[in-house]
Amino acid sequence: MNITLIATAKFGLETVVKQEVQALGFEEIVVSDGRIEFTATLADIPKANLWLRTADRVLLKIAEFPAHTFDDLFEQTKALPWEDWITQNGKFTVNAKTHKSALKSGRSCQSIVKKAVVERLKTAYQIDWFPETGVAFTIQLALVRNTALLTLDTSGVGLHKRGYREEAGKAPLKETFAAGLVQLSYWQPDRLLLDPMCGSGTILIEAAMLGRNIAPGLHRSFAAEGWPIVPAEAWVLARQEAQNAILPSGNLQLQGSDSDPTAIEIARSNATKAGVADDIQFQVKDVRKLWIDRKFGIVITNPPYGIRLAEYRELNSIYLALNKMFRKKDGWSVYVLTADQKFPSYFKRAKPNRVRKLYNGTIQTNYYQYYGRKPPNR
Repeated sequence: MNITLIATAKFGLETVVKQEVQALGFEEIVVSDGRIEFTATLADIPKANLWLRTADRVLLKIAEFPAHTFDDLFEQTKALPWEDWITQNGKFTVNAKTHKSALKSGRSCQSIVKKAVVERLKTAYQIDWFPETGVAFTIQLALVRNTALLTLDTSGVGLHKRGYREEAGKAPLKETFAAGLVQLSYWQPDRLLLDPMCGSGTILIEAAMLGRNIAPGLHRSFAAEGWPIVPAEAWVLARQEAQNAILPSGNLQLQGSDSDPTAIEIARSNATKAGVADDIQFQVKDVRKLWIDRKFGIVITNPPYGIRLAEYRELNSIYLALNKMFRKKDGWSVYVLTADQKFPSYFKRAKPNRVRKLYNGTIQTNYYQYYGRKPPNR
C-alpha cells in the first residue's frame, strides 16, 4: 500500500531533511516551506521515524483539498475513509492551524473536523458512541491560503525528543536543530570538531550520533507503534537494522568546553545516556582562555544571545576571543549561530562565506559560515 509521508522541518532546514529522506532511499520527493513529502509504504513509517535527524515530525498525508467555507471543510473531511486508519475504540484528537485563509479560527476548524470524522466513523462502524479507550490518533489540520491539508501524526512527541537529554542548560538548542547545524557544516567523522561554548553538549552529541550512525529515534517510542494498520514486525525489523548499523566508538575527535561546571556535568550525563560518552572530551574552560594548537579543524558553536541574555561587555569579549583564536588559523572552518547581527564586525578573519537564516524556536538567527583550508589528504 503506497502512502505519502510528510517530514516537517524548521524553515531553513528543508534541504537537509530532503537529503536525509533521499539517503533513506525514498523517492518522488516534493519540497515546500517547512515540509518534505515523499512516497512510502506503511512499513516505512518506522524507518522514517527512527532515522530522520533534523525533521520535527513524520505525518501521514490523508488528503489535501480547497476549503473556503465550513461546509467545504466538513463535507470533504467526512468523505474521507477515516475507518481505514482510526479503530472503533480509537482515541483521537484534532489540532488545527490556519494561515491566510477565509476560515480564520483554528478552534472552529478543529471542531468541524472532529465532528466530520465522528460522523464518518458512526456510519462506518454502525455505532453512535465511541468509548475512545484504545490507541491514540492525532489528526493535524493545516489550512493555508484556503487549502486544507489533513494528516495523522505518526511520531507522537516531537522527533527532537531522543531520550538522552533529561537535563539541559539555559535556552538549549533542540536536538533536531543541533543536528542540522552539524549537517550544514563541512564536518566529517574523520575531522576534529570543537564547540568552545558547548552548554549541555547537544551539538557534539548529535555529531557523535551522526558519526557512529546511531539512529536518533532508536531509544524512544512513537505514536504509530500502536496502530493496527502498521505491521508490528516492521517496528521490530527497523530497530534491529538500526542497532546493527551502529559503528564502534573510538574513531571520533569531538571536544567541548564551557565555563560553567554544572553545564559540563550535564553534558557528560547526556552523552552517557546517548551512548557516546567515550566519543567526546568535555572540559571546564572559559572560551577566552582556550588555546588551539591544531592547524585544521571545525568549530560549531552557539554563543549566548536572546533569551540566553549576556551582558554586552561579556558578549563582546567572547567575540573578541573567537577572533583572536581563529583569525590566523585559516585551516579551521568556523560556524557560529547567533541572533546578534553584529558578530561579523568582530570576527575579522574574512567576510562570512555564507550566512543562513534559521529559526531557533521563535528566535530568528544567522548561521555564519567561515570556510577554512582543507586538510591535506591522509
